[in-house]
Amino acid sequence: MKLEGGCYCGALRYVAEGEPMMQAQCHCRECQHITGGSPNVFMAMPIPGFSYTKGEPKSFSRKDIPNPVTREFCAECGSHIITRSPGFPAVILKAGSLDDPSVFAPQMAIYTVDRQPFHCIPEGIPQFERLPG
Repeated sequence: MKLEGGCYCGALRYVAEGEPMMQAQCHCRECQHITGGSPNVFMAMPIPGFSYTKGEPKSFSRKDIPNPVTREFCAECGSHIITRSPGFPAVILKAGSLDDPSVFAPQMAIYTVDRQPFHCIPEGIPQFERLPG
């Protein structure tokens, strides 16, 4: 599978090749902060198949927690593109950054312990209070 996408303003573009390792919604509080209140919808794509084809992202990692994730986003418009998690063999690609977001199909909802009453989960997908076992 070859996916392409980029940021809102077009300054940052990428390609992600390979099969998605996971497609999910994350309802954790950290993701709610990043998205502005909604669950984070993402596809985990193999690291070797991901590269930027235009522009360079800005990145952010918290300094006050152990093993923080690194979030990469457009320095111009602020669109969040991926998250890199230490030791995780995939980039966490934000579905909203895809040129064709209709290819996203959530397989599960995670961190539902933090789910808000206004969050919608598609009927029939597995739900986990934290990560699946």
